[in-house]
Amino acid sequence: MQWDIFCRVIDNHGDLGVCWRLSADLASRGQSVRLWVDDASALVWMASDATPNAEGRVQFNTTTGTVVVRAWHDALDGMDQPSIVWVEAFGCELPEHFVNWAHQSQPNANSPSCPVWLNLEYLSAEAYVERSHKLPSPVMSGLLKGRTKWFFYPGFNDKTGGLIREARVLEKLDATATPEFDRSGNKTCPQISTLFCYEPAALAEAMQLASLNSTGHQWQVAHGRGALAFENALRTLPNHLDQPSHQFIPPLSQTKFDQLLKSSDLNFVRGEDSLVRALWAGKAFVWQIYPQDDGAHGPKLNAFLDWLQAPDSLRRFHLSWNGLSEEPLPEVDLPAWQACAMAAQARLAQQMDLVSQLLQFVEEKR
Repeated sequence: MQWDIFCRVIDNHGDLGVCWRLSADLASRGQSVRLWVDDASALVWMASDATPNAEGRVQFNTTTGTVVVRAWHDALDGMDQPSIVWVEAFGCELPEHFVNWAHQSQPNANSPSCPVWLNLEYLSAEAYVERSHKLPSPVMSGLLKGRTKWFFYPGFNDKTGGLIREARVLEKLDATATPEFDRSGNKTCPQISTLFCYEPAALAEAMQLASLNSTGHQWQVAHGRGALAFENALRTLPNHLDQPSHQFIPPLSQTKFDQLLKSSDLNFVRGEDSLVRALWAGKAFVWQIYPQDDGAHGPKLNAFLDWLQAPDSLRRFHLSWNGLSEEPLPEVDLPAWQACAMAAQARLAQQMDLVSQLLQFVEEKR
Protein backbone atom coordinates (compact mmCIF):
# COMPACT_ATOMS: atom_id res chain seq x y z
CA MET A 1 0.00 0.00 0.00
CA GLN A 2 1.03 3.61 -0.53
CA TRP A 3 1.21 5.65 2.68
CA ASP A 4 1.56 9.42 3.16
CA ILE A 5 3.05 10.33 6.55
CA PHE A 6 3.25 13.99 7.60
CA CYS A 7 5.75 15.38 10.12
CA ARG A 8 6.42 18.92 11.30
CA VAL A 9 9.75 19.08 13.10
CA ILE A 10 9.77 20.53 16.61
CA ASP A 11 12.46 18.29 18.07
CA ASN A 12 14.60 16.61 15.39
CA HIS A 13 15.33 13.63 17.59
CA GLY A 14 11.72 13.10 18.67
CA ASP A 15 9.07 13.71 16.05
CA LEU A 16 11.30 13.11 13.02
CA GLY A 17 12.91 10.16 14.78
CA VAL A 18 9.54 8.54 15.39
CA CYS A 19 8.32 9.23 11.85
CA TRP A 20 11.48 7.88 10.24
CA ARG A 21 11.36 4.69 12.31
CA LEU A 22 7.67 4.29 11.51
CA SER A 23 8.30 4.79 7.79
CA ALA A 24 11.27 2.41 7.68
CA ASP A 25 9.37 -0.27 9.60
CA LEU A 26 6.44 0.00 7.19
CA ALA A 27 8.83 -0.28 4.23
CA SER A 28 10.38 -3.41 5.75
CA ARG A 29 6.88 -4.94 5.67
CA GLY A 30 6.27 -4.27 1.99
CA GLN A 31 4.71 -0.82 2.20
CA SER A 32 5.58 2.27 0.13
CA VAL A 33 5.83 5.52 2.08
CA ARG A 34 6.01 9.19 1.20
CA LEU A 35 7.32 11.00 4.29
CA TRP A 36 6.45 14.70 4.19
CA VAL A 37 8.77 16.79 6.38
CA ASP A 38 9.22 20.53 6.79
CA ASP A 39 12.87 20.07 7.84
CA ALA A 40 14.59 16.82 6.87
CA SER A 41 18.15 18.00 7.54
CA ALA A 42 18.65 15.67 10.53
CA LEU A 43 18.16 12.63 8.29
CA VAL A 44 21.70 13.20 6.98
CA TRP A 45 22.98 11.56 10.16
CA MET A 46 19.85 9.94 11.57
CA ALA A 47 19.23 7.81 8.48
CA SER A 48 22.71 7.31 7.10
CA ASP A 49 21.54 4.33 5.01
CA ALA A 50 19.23 6.56 2.94
CA THR A 51 20.41 7.94 -0.40
CA PRO A 52 19.09 10.47 -2.96
CA ASN A 53 16.96 9.08 -5.76
CA ALA A 54 16.86 10.22 -9.38
CA GLU A 55 14.80 13.29 -8.43
CA GLY A 56 17.25 14.22 -5.67
CA ARG A 57 14.87 13.24 -2.88
CA VAL A 58 16.06 11.19 0.09
CA GLN A 59 15.08 7.56 -0.43
CA PHE A 60 15.35 4.46 1.72
CA ASN A 61 14.98 1.05 0.06
CA THR A 62 14.41 -2.38 1.51
CA THR A 63 13.92 -5.64 -0.35
CA THR A 64 10.16 -5.15 0.06
CA GLY A 65 9.33 -1.44 0.18
CA THR A 66 10.56 2.16 -0.03
CA VAL A 67 10.48 5.45 1.82
CA VAL A 68 10.77 8.66 -0.20
CA VAL A 69 11.12 11.94 1.69
CA ARG A 70 9.13 14.82 0.25
CA ALA A 71 9.53 18.48 1.20
CA TRP A 72 6.48 19.89 2.97
CA HIS A 73 5.58 22.22 0.07
CA ASP A 74 6.56 19.80 -2.73
CA ALA A 75 3.26 19.46 -4.58
CA LEU A 76 2.11 16.18 -6.10
CA ASP A 77 1.49 15.83 -9.81
CA GLY A 78 -0.16 13.43 -12.23
CA MET A 79 2.74 10.99 -11.98
CA ASP A 80 2.28 10.47 -8.23
CA GLN A 81 0.26 7.51 -7.04
CA PRO A 82 -2.72 8.17 -4.74
CA SER A 83 -2.27 6.76 -1.28
CA ILE A 84 -4.30 4.32 0.78
CA VAL A 85 -3.37 5.81 4.17
CA TRP A 86 -2.73 9.33 5.47
CA VAL A 87 -0.96 9.70 8.81
CA GLU A 88 -0.80 13.09 10.53
CA ALA A 89 1.91 12.68 13.16
CA PHE A 90 1.46 14.48 16.49
CA GLY A 91 -1.51 16.55 15.41
CA CYS A 92 0.13 18.28 12.46
CA GLU A 93 -2.30 19.17 9.69
CA LEU A 94 -2.10 18.26 6.02
CA PRO A 95 -0.28 20.75 3.76
CA GLU A 96 -2.68 22.99 1.85
CA HIS A 97 -1.45 21.75 -1.53
CA PHE A 98 -2.08 18.15 -0.46
CA VAL A 99 -5.63 18.97 0.65
CA ASN A 100 -6.29 20.58 -2.75
CA TRP A 101 -4.82 17.59 -4.58
CA ALA A 102 -6.85 15.14 -2.49
CA HIS A 103 -10.06 17.09 -3.09
CA GLN A 104 -9.51 17.18 -6.84
CA SER A 105 -8.45 13.55 -7.20
CA GLN A 106 -11.02 12.05 -4.79
CA PRO A 107 -13.86 14.55 -4.29
CA ASN A 108 -16.38 11.98 -3.07
CA ALA A 109 -15.97 11.70 0.70
CA ASN A 110 -18.09 8.54 0.77
CA SER A 111 -16.09 6.69 -1.86
CA PRO A 112 -14.70 3.35 -0.68
CA SER A 113 -11.42 4.35 -2.34
CA CYS A 114 -10.92 7.27 0.06
CA PRO A 115 -7.77 6.84 2.17
CA VAL A 116 -7.84 5.80 5.81
CA TRP A 117 -6.96 9.05 7.61
CA LEU A 118 -5.13 8.68 10.93
CA ASN A 119 -4.04 11.14 13.57
CA LEU A 120 -1.05 9.46 15.23
CA GLU A 121 -0.93 11.01 18.69
CA TYR A 122 1.73 11.55 21.33
CA LEU A 123 2.82 8.68 23.54
CA SER A 124 1.38 8.63 27.06
CA ALA A 125 0.48 6.20 29.83
CA GLU A 126 -2.42 8.38 31.02
CA ALA A 127 -5.90 6.86 31.29
CA TYR A 128 -7.43 9.01 28.55
CA VAL A 129 -5.31 7.18 25.95
CA GLU A 130 -7.29 3.96 26.37
CA ARG A 131 -10.58 5.89 26.12
CA SER A 132 -9.53 7.86 23.03
CA HIS A 133 -7.69 5.21 21.04
CA LYS A 134 -9.37 4.46 17.68
CA LEU A 135 -12.15 7.03 18.16
CA PRO A 136 -13.48 8.73 15.00
CA SER A 137 -13.18 12.47 14.42
CA PRO A 138 -15.52 13.67 11.65
CA VAL A 139 -14.16 16.50 9.50
CA MET A 140 -16.79 19.24 9.73
CA SER A 141 -15.39 21.92 7.43
CA GLY A 142 -13.03 22.63 4.55
CA LEU A 143 -12.48 20.87 1.25
CA LEU A 144 -12.36 17.46 2.91
CA LYS A 145 -15.60 17.93 4.84
CA GLY A 146 -17.48 14.69 5.36
CA ARG A 147 -14.43 12.51 5.79
CA THR A 148 -13.35 10.90 9.02
CA LYS A 149 -10.04 10.98 10.86
CA TRP A 150 -9.24 8.26 13.35
CA PHE A 151 -7.29 8.85 16.54
CA PHE A 152 -4.49 6.34 16.97
CA TYR A 153 -2.65 6.43 20.28
CA PRO A 154 0.64 4.66 20.96
CA GLY A 155 0.80 3.31 24.47
CA PHE A 156 2.14 0.86 26.99
CA ASN A 157 -0.64 -1.73 27.26
CA ASP A 158 -2.83 -3.87 25.04
CA LYS A 159 -5.70 -1.36 25.08
CA THR A 160 -3.58 1.12 23.11
CA GLY A 161 -1.68 1.19 19.81
CA GLY A 162 1.56 -0.13 21.29
CA LEU A 163 5.12 0.98 20.50
CA ILE A 164 7.32 0.87 17.41
CA ARG A 165 9.16 -2.44 17.66
CA GLU A 166 10.97 -3.63 14.58
CA ALA A 167 11.13 -7.33 13.85
CA ARG A 168 13.50 -9.10 16.26
CA VAL A 169 14.67 -5.79 17.70
CA LEU A 170 15.83 -7.31 20.99
CA GLU A 171 17.87 -10.04 19.30
CA LYS A 172 19.37 -7.55 16.85
CA LEU A 173 20.54 -5.26 19.65
CA ASP A 174 22.33 -8.18 21.27
CA ALA A 175 23.88 -9.34 17.99
CA THR A 176 24.96 -6.07 16.35
CA ALA A 177 27.24 -4.41 18.91
CA THR A 178 29.83 -2.28 17.15
CA PRO A 179 33.46 -2.09 18.30
CA GLU A 180 33.24 1.47 19.62
CA PHE A 181 30.48 0.45 22.05
CA ASP A 182 31.63 -3.09 22.86
CA ARG A 183 32.76 -3.41 26.50
CA SER A 184 32.83 -7.21 26.69
CA GLY A 185 36.61 -7.41 26.65
CA ASN A 186 37.22 -4.59 29.13
CA LYS A 187 36.76 -5.84 32.68
CA THR A 188 38.02 -2.59 34.23
CA CYS A 189 35.63 -0.32 32.35
CA PRO A 190 33.90 2.06 34.78
CA GLN A 191 30.17 2.53 35.01
CA ILE A 192 28.97 4.24 31.86
CA SER A 193 26.05 6.65 31.60
CA THR A 194 24.73 7.95 28.29
CA LEU A 195 23.36 11.48 28.55
CA PHE A 196 20.74 12.67 26.06
CA CYS A 197 18.76 15.47 27.66
CA TYR A 198 17.44 19.02 27.46
CA GLU A 199 18.72 21.33 30.24
CA PRO A 200 17.83 19.67 33.56
CA ALA A 201 18.58 21.90 36.55
CA ALA A 202 19.76 18.82 38.46
CA LEU A 203 22.45 17.88 35.94
CA ALA A 204 25.37 19.24 37.98
CA GLU A 205 24.01 17.44 41.05
CA ALA A 206 23.84 14.17 39.08
CA MET A 207 27.43 14.68 37.95
CA GLN A 208 28.53 15.17 41.55
CA LEU A 209 26.74 11.99 42.61
CA ALA A 210 28.49 10.08 39.85
CA SER A 211 31.87 11.48 40.86
CA LEU A 212 31.48 9.79 44.26
CA ASN A 213 31.20 6.39 42.61
CA SER A 214 34.24 4.50 43.88
CA THR A 215 34.33 2.20 40.84
CA GLY A 216 34.69 5.12 38.44
CA HIS A 217 32.20 6.67 36.07
CA GLN A 218 32.21 7.63 32.39
CA TRP A 219 29.72 9.99 30.76
CA GLN A 220 28.85 9.53 27.09
CA VAL A 221 27.28 12.85 26.14
CA ALA A 222 25.11 12.98 23.03
CA HIS A 223 25.38 16.04 20.80
CA GLY A 224 23.00 19.00 20.88
CA ARG A 225 21.31 20.71 23.79
CA GLY A 226 22.44 18.11 26.29
CA ALA A 227 26.10 18.56 25.36
CA LEU A 228 25.86 22.31 25.92
CA ALA A 229 24.09 21.73 29.24
CA PHE A 230 26.86 19.31 30.27
CA GLU A 231 29.56 21.85 29.44
CA ASN A 232 27.75 24.52 31.45
CA ALA A 233 27.35 22.15 34.40
CA LEU A 234 31.07 21.35 34.35
CA ARG A 235 31.80 24.99 35.11
CA THR A 236 29.60 24.91 38.21
CA LEU A 237 31.16 21.86 39.88
CA PRO A 238 33.01 22.50 43.18
CA ASN A 239 36.77 22.93 42.78
CA HIS A 240 37.57 20.01 45.09
CA LEU A 241 35.91 17.54 42.72
CA ASP A 242 37.84 15.98 39.88
CA GLN A 243 36.48 16.71 36.44
CA PRO A 244 34.19 13.81 35.51
CA SER A 245 35.44 11.45 32.85
CA HIS A 246 33.44 12.07 29.71
CA GLN A 247 33.38 12.01 25.94
CA PHE A 248 31.14 13.88 23.55
CA ILE A 249 29.38 11.61 21.05
CA PRO A 250 28.87 12.94 17.51
CA PRO A 251 25.49 12.64 15.80
CA LEU A 252 24.67 8.95 15.35
CA SER A 253 22.38 7.04 13.05
CA GLN A 254 19.37 5.54 14.78
CA THR A 255 20.95 2.09 14.61
CA LYS A 256 24.14 3.23 16.33
CA PHE A 257 22.24 5.30 18.88
CA ASP A 258 20.29 2.19 19.85
CA GLN A 259 23.56 0.30 20.23
CA LEU A 260 24.95 3.12 22.38
CA LEU A 261 22.01 2.78 24.77
CA LYS A 262 22.44 -0.99 24.85
CA SER A 263 26.12 -0.61 25.77
CA SER A 264 25.51 1.72 28.74
CA ASP A 265 24.74 0.94 32.36
CA LEU A 266 22.42 3.93 32.84
CA ASN A 267 20.69 5.92 30.11
CA PHE A 268 19.41 9.46 30.50
CA VAL A 269 16.94 9.93 27.65
CA ARG A 270 14.51 12.62 26.59
CA GLY A 271 11.29 13.02 24.62
CA GLU A 272 9.47 10.11 23.02
CA ASP A 273 11.72 8.31 20.55
CA SER A 274 14.69 7.74 22.86
CA LEU A 275 12.40 6.68 25.72
CA VAL A 276 11.10 3.80 23.59
CA ARG A 277 14.64 2.89 22.54
CA ALA A 278 15.74 2.90 26.19
CA LEU A 279 12.96 0.42 26.94
CA TRP A 280 14.14 -1.88 24.15
CA ALA A 281 17.76 -1.52 25.33
CA GLY A 282 16.66 -3.01 28.66
CA LYS A 283 19.07 -0.94 30.74
CA ALA A 284 18.41 1.29 33.74
CA PHE A 285 17.18 4.68 32.52
CA VAL A 286 15.96 8.11 33.56
CA TRP A 287 13.49 9.96 31.33
CA GLN A 288 13.37 13.71 30.89
CA ILE A 289 9.87 14.42 29.65
CA TYR A 290 9.28 17.36 27.31
CA PRO A 291 8.27 20.25 29.66
CA GLN A 292 5.01 22.03 28.91
CA ASP A 293 4.03 25.51 30.07
CA ASP A 294 0.69 24.34 31.46
CA GLY A 295 2.33 21.68 33.62
CA ALA A 296 0.70 18.80 31.74
CA HIS A 297 4.01 16.94 31.76
CA GLY A 298 3.72 16.31 35.52
CA PRO A 299 0.68 13.99 35.43
CA LYS A 300 2.05 12.41 32.25
CA LEU A 301 5.33 11.54 33.95
CA ASN A 302 3.61 10.18 37.06
CA ALA A 303 1.32 8.01 34.92
CA PHE A 304 4.37 6.56 33.19
CA LEU A 305 6.15 5.89 36.49
CA ASP A 306 3.01 4.13 37.76
CA TRP A 307 2.97 1.90 34.67
CA LEU A 308 6.71 1.32 34.99
CA GLN A 309 6.22 0.18 38.61
CA ALA A 310 9.21 2.36 39.40
CA PRO A 311 10.89 1.71 42.76
CA ASP A 312 10.82 4.64 45.16
CA SER A 313 14.37 5.82 44.45
CA LEU A 314 13.74 5.83 40.68
CA ARG A 315 10.48 7.75 41.08
CA ARG A 316 12.10 10.37 43.30
CA PHE A 317 15.04 10.70 40.90
CA HIS A 318 12.64 11.25 37.98
CA LEU A 319 10.66 13.92 39.80
CA SER A 320 13.79 15.85 40.81
CA TRP A 321 15.42 15.41 37.38
CA ASN A 322 12.31 16.85 35.75
CA GLY A 323 12.03 19.80 38.13
CA LEU A 324 8.85 18.46 39.72
CA SER A 325 10.36 18.10 43.17
CA GLU A 326 12.74 20.21 45.24
CA GLU A 327 14.22 17.19 46.97
CA PRO A 328 17.86 16.34 46.23
CA LEU A 329 18.55 13.50 43.85
CA PRO A 330 18.60 10.13 45.62
CA GLU A 331 21.45 7.69 45.22
CA VAL A 332 21.31 5.63 42.04
CA ASP A 333 20.20 2.08 42.86
CA LEU A 334 21.42 0.53 39.64
CA PRO A 335 20.41 -3.12 40.35
CA ALA A 336 16.83 -2.14 41.28
CA TRP A 337 16.48 0.24 38.32
CA GLN A 338 17.88 -2.39 35.96
CA ALA A 339 15.43 -5.01 37.23
CA CYS A 340 12.58 -2.54 36.76
CA ALA A 341 13.63 -1.82 33.16
CA MET A 342 13.89 -5.51 32.29
CA ALA A 343 10.46 -6.26 33.77
CA ALA A 344 8.94 -3.40 31.74
CA GLN A 345 10.61 -4.65 28.57
CA ALA A 346 9.25 -8.16 29.15
CA ARG A 347 5.69 -6.83 29.52
CA LEU A 348 5.97 -4.76 26.35
CA ALA A 349 7.43 -7.63 24.33
CA GLN A 350 4.19 -9.58 24.86
CA GLN A 351 2.07 -6.85 23.23
CA MET A 352 1.40 -6.20 19.55
CA ASP A 353 3.67 -3.51 18.16
CA LEU A 354 2.49 -0.19 16.70
CA VAL A 355 3.09 -0.93 13.00
CA SER A 356 1.34 -4.30 13.19
CA GLN A 357 -1.64 -2.61 14.80
CA LEU A 358 -1.67 0.16 12.20
CA LEU A 359 -1.70 -2.36 9.36
CA GLN A 360 -4.50 -4.30 11.02
CA PHE A 361 -6.58 -1.15 11.63
CA VAL A 362 -6.17 0.06 8.05
CA GLU A 363 -7.36 -3.29 6.71
CA GLU A 364 -10.41 -3.10 8.96
CA LYS A 365 -11.34 0.38 7.73
CA ARG A 366 -10.69 -0.04 4.00
